[in-house]
Amino acid sequence: MLREIDLPPWLTNNWLTIIGLIGFTYFILHELKNRFIKWKWNCGEAPYLKGSGWLFSRNWVFFLKAKRNGEMLEFIWNIFKEQGESFRITIGGMALFATADPENIKAVLATQFNDFALGFRNSHFKPLLGDGIFTLDGGGWKHSRSLLRPNFTKEKVAHVQSLEKHLGYLVRHIDVQKGKPFDIQNYFYRLTVDTSTEFLFGQSLYGLKDEFIGETPEFLYEGSELFYDSFNTSQSYLATRAWSMMLYPLVNSFEFNRCNKNVHKFAKYYVSKALAATPEEIEERSKDGYCFLYELVKETRDPKILQDQLLNIMIAGRDTTAGLLSFTFYELARNPRVWSKLKETIYEHFGSGDDARIEDISFESLKHCDYLKYVINEVLRLYPSVPINYRVATKTTTLPRGAGKNGNEPVFIEKGRVIGYVISATHRDPKYYGEDAEVFKPERWADKSLKPGWAYLPFNGGPRICLGQQFALTEASYIIVRLCQIFPNLNSADFSKHYPPKMSTHLTLSLTDGANITLSR
Repeated sequence: MLREIDLPPWLTNNWLTIIGLIGFTYFILHELKNRFIKWKWNCGEAPYLKGSGWLFSRNWVFFLKAKRNGEMLEFIWNIFKEQGESFRITIGGMALFATADPENIKAVLATQFNDFALGFRNSHFKPLLGDGIFTLDGGGWKHSRSLLRPNFTKEKVAHVQSLEKHLGYLVRHIDVQKGKPFDIQNYFYRLTVDTSTEFLFGQSLYGLKDEFIGETPEFLYEGSELFYDSFNTSQSYLATRAWSMMLYPLVNSFEFNRCNKNVHKFAKYYVSKALAATPEEIEERSKDGYCFLYELVKETRDPKILQDQLLNIMIAGRDTTAGLLSFTFYELARNPRVWSKLKETIYEHFGSGDDARIEDISFESLKHCDYLKYVINEVLRLYPSVPINYRVATKTTTLPRGAGKNGNEPVFIEKGRVIGYVISATHRDPKYYGEDAEVFKPERWADKSLKPGWAYLPFNGGPRICLGQQFALTEASYIIVRLCQIFPNLNSADFSKHYPPKMSTHLTLSLTDGANITLSR
């Protein structure tokens, strides 16, 4: 017979005390375990950002305001200048290790790749992007990459002449401006929607064909015209969800859900059309030119997989190229010397005006136009498409640097710790690019001694390096060359004294106030 045990009244009547004791005991044991690991592995903790709070290291209202005003990146860069290359901060109640150190970035992305995963990204981005190459880890990611890789071979991305008809509509829009100031970023985003929908889906949205140039817009179906604005709005929400870490469920609204539905309807239209085609029809349509979707249908007929992968790739196909072009013309307009030198180089390689040798512009010839490459490299250095990225530790581990008096000792990374790597801060660090690191100077890339290695990662690195980088570089290069040939006169119409410019950090980087220029024949 069990004997009844009499517990003290204070223990039976105060469950909060019991819970508190359990929590305190867990904390002590957890702390002792971590201290033992640090001693055993000879590593330490990174310093906390000065003035950190419990829930957020900085005033979150101010932080979101800075994001909305396009000043967040500059705010973050200044923190790195004051604090150093690595430190701990708190976002949404989570301790996060922030780093701009190339050795740490190399470890996270390559040498210790299996120690880190995407963490919350799938939850952050799933309402719009579903389960695609940018949102999955492990087996799902490997399957996605193997599914998509064959679609980004040299042969598939080398046909630049297919861009010419879309460029023609952009040229007509620029001509209508008659040398007056306009925001070319808006047109670049519309252009890359047109080119990416043709490459990915086999049928362009033709968003540049509108009344402004005397054309009748082509609507694929009722409501297709909502795609462009809906895609932009949804991405803005995704970026805020990512910044909110585990508080992401709070970032939701009717507008967000409505925009997601508009985007999904757009993708489903193309997917349904492809799945309705017979294998013979797919082969016949492929003869007219490469189509990503038709090739993908040969590998899978699952409509959800097709929709998710297409939207994941479209983020890269549209946004990175449009952002690169926008920042390029923003900087070229501010730097007449660079513009003149670039024109001279392009005219030498490919001709100009009525004597433009369009047939000479190819995947290979663009790669041999050195000064054009220097300009693009410099734009991607100052304005990488993904300026900030995240990973989460899948196990307790270390990273090469961040602890100790000078920050040069291995840093302790506990399982579940979020790693924020800020490659845009690395790209502007004088340690790697000299005292003029914040100056737009394409000539720096002609210096053979400049070998930044992991201090230059415009397309990420390691196993998850961007599959579409050659596609984006080729498309951007072709458009820069053709606009340079057609419009020799470029001037800045940005009268803001704010430099670097205000930048919007959605899933990719863009100019908050647009790329305001004049461009004429």
